[in-house]
Amino acid sequence: MTSTADKATAEVVETVTLTIDGTEVTVPKGTLIIRAAEQVGINIPRFCDHPLLKPAGACRQCLVDVAAPDREGNVRPFPKPQASCTMTAMDGMIVNTQNTSDEAKKAQEGVMELLLINHPLDCPVCDKGGECPLQNQAMSHGHAESRFIDVKRVFEKPLALSSEILLDRERCVLCQRCTRFSKEIAGDAFIDLQNRGAMQQIGTFDEDVLDFDGYEPIGVAAEDESGKAFSSYYSGNTVQICPVGALTSAAYRFRSRPFDLVSSPGISEHDSSGAAIRTDHRRGKVLRRLSDNDPVVNEEWITDKDRFAFAWQNLSDRLERPLVRGEDGELHEASWPDAIARAAAGLRAAAGRTGTPADRKAKGVGVLPGGRVTLEDAYAYQKFARVALGTNDVDARTRGASDEEQAFLGSSVAGTGLGVTFGDLEKAPTVLLVGFEPEDEGGVVFLRLRKSVGRQSVLTVAPFLSRGAEKLSASLIQTAPGGEAGALAAVKAGTDTADALSEDGAVVILGERLATVPGALAEALRLAKRTGARLAWIPRRAGERGAAEAGALPGLLPGGRDAASEAARDAVAQAWSVGSLPEAAGRDAAGIIAAAAAGELSGLVVGGVTPSDLTADLRAALTATDFVVSLEVRRTEVSEHADVVLPVAPTFEKPGTFVNWEGRLRGFATAIRTEAISDHRALDFLGRELGVDLKVGTVADVNEQLAVLGAAPKGQRMKAPTVKAAKPAPATGDQLILASWHMLVDEGALQDGEPYLAGTGRTAVARLSAHTAERIGVKDGVVTITGAAKGAIELPVVVTEMADGVVWVPAKSPGSWVAQELGVEPGTLVTVKGGI
Repeated sequence: MTSTADKATAEVVETVTLTIDGTEVTVPKGTLIIRAAEQVGINIPRFCDHPLLKPAGACRQCLVDVAAPDREGNVRPFPKPQASCTMTAMDGMIVNTQNTSDEAKKAQEGVMELLLINHPLDCPVCDKGGECPLQNQAMSHGHAESRFIDVKRVFEKPLALSSEILLDRERCVLCQRCTRFSKEIAGDAFIDLQNRGAMQQIGTFDEDVLDFDGYEPIGVAAEDESGKAFSSYYSGNTVQICPVGALTSAAYRFRSRPFDLVSSPGISEHDSSGAAIRTDHRRGKVLRRLSDNDPVVNEEWITDKDRFAFAWQNLSDRLERPLVRGEDGELHEASWPDAIARAAAGLRAAAGRTGTPADRKAKGVGVLPGGRVTLEDAYAYQKFARVALGTNDVDARTRGASDEEQAFLGSSVAGTGLGVTFGDLEKAPTVLLVGFEPEDEGGVVFLRLRKSVGRQSVLTVAPFLSRGAEKLSASLIQTAPGGEAGALAAVKAGTDTADALSEDGAVVILGERLATVPGALAEALRLAKRTGARLAWIPRRAGERGAAEAGALPGLLPGGRDAASEAARDAVAQAWSVGSLPEAAGRDAAGIIAAAAAGELSGLVVGGVTPSDLTADLRAALTATDFVVSLEVRRTEVSEHADVVLPVAPTFEKPGTFVNWEGRLRGFATAIRTEAISDHRALDFLGRELGVDLKVGTVADVNEQLAVLGAAPKGQRMKAPTVKAAKPAPATGDQLILASWHMLVDEGALQDGEPYLAGTGRTAVARLSAHTAERIGVKDGVVTITGAAKGAIELPVVVTEMADGVVWVPAKSPGSWVAQELGVEPGTLVTVKGGI
């Protein structure tokens, strides 16, 4: 273990002092000249340089005059200008930029003239026009007139690198930002420099060149010599960092001019990383999203899902007015007062709060907020359930869940504040992944781990090494789904894994899929106690951590309080100025749905929940329930079953807060002002109609209440789970253990309306080990997988080096909707047969 004194000693930084344009500056040793100049406010033009990429010196636009001490200490000038983006600062160095050196200025103008020889003068139609570094620097550091009179080089345009990314090769200045990002940051070397001399250009390569076993080309003609598609979850970042208009996105191309857009900062709603984004909109419509710079979270990178998946919020089925089911059985538009009055009357009757004999038939109301809501919305849903409806039947987890997970969240996550951070992950000597695939389920988490490849040991408890795990140089602890608890229990003192996790700063990352593995979370707590490793719980949806903090789980109250604790209930009731809170144990989402389907509940309040995401039969529950209220952005399967539909705002039309997996508050303001209201405001209206003032009408109201409640004191918290590990059911005959997780780009509801992004999704396949494929008689072709539900999944087979007795399929990719078709969670036995 490293002591505090050792750390302090290690943090002593050696510095050097140099002079730039007559200004003396002291910087840490190893600082590039171009960075040192930035520290004193001197801008040196550049194209290839990027602070998060390794130096390349490819464009030569940043040439400066340099003089440096020789071995005898005499300051001697270099014979020609040097690239300031590749040369590190030295003690006593004298640098003259274009501001103070005619030679440096002439060199930069010469480079600019060379770059513009073949570059087309199509700024009026180029997507980059108005925000283009080449355009800006040509004006500030170039010649006023061109001396080039010959015919410029032309290429066929655009070249589709994928269905989303388009390349205009004649605009490319060969800065290599895109290829360096792809190799260094994302690990997806699908594009690179090709040819030499005047014909050198960026393009996609064939799989034989790059030695990967790959994916079908998407958006690239089979006869195109450019080879395979640019298959990356992070390809959109290359468009943003391209310093010219060479790389563009199909979704935004020719849609608007940058100076016509209004930009607003925001937070992505797609996963629990809480990535900072910039929303650009025009005339009330979002046209593009970009990565915002946030060094502590996503730096300057986001996933393609964060960048491109926003069309769902403005599709033609967007709800603009409340809907109420009429006597003819159809939904009709209504005013807000009428809809609220109708919803309140139906819920009052379903909850048995009318004060009439009919109350004897009322069986209560279940509340399903969904995992995509903000902290404020989640808080309002749970308070509405407990105060207005008198029930603990509220659960935001629309996925596999368990009491063990709830105990883990209550004891070790909710109300604990900022825990393991992105910075901690990057610095950790060892990271153990359990039930978590960073590239698919974490997005930005994967990029931060990849920064440390070569100096960090990554271990993954999984049935096989995914492509993302391979890019992290991860070591596989091969485990069939359901066996994760046993794998953690096997990490005993004296083993290599235990020793690695005992190093200072080691982290164990736990995914949401462990909720359905008995004993896994309890074993993770025991492992952390044995080794001293820190635990990080990383769910997939953006609202999951906030829901736990807000108490939107059946056994949790705000701040991590145990709903079964009388002291916790009294403390919350006092803060809310209500007499008491419900004591009866609440059902989880699956229990609420099952009870509703069986006629044991009279009403449901449903937020943004997609029935096909659940193994439980929400459709049957909606049909069997007497009264359903839906709060939704668009008309959905749930809203079509509802008696009252209240339209609510998507994230860019309201203010709010996401709590990311770190426990960091990620607040955002309204980007586009509309008449749409947030879920918590709609629930506030509904509560008042029911005679209860919830005081959740504004973000400030909710935050004030959360501040008063604070984190739960020790005596009011849940106890840590102590569930013992259970052995998974053995695979026999054609019964195999199901493994599955969501691919980053799949058919989730928040990716609706974006065909270009959908085209970059990976082909759905079923993976089997060679031994398993031979045992069940499958060599190639297609397998049919059946589970507890009536449906089946038919997918092509890919033989993979993986655990025997296991079949892996994507959770919700085209042709593979596991929850809906199979009706089971990973770790369950399914039947697998060859052929159709």
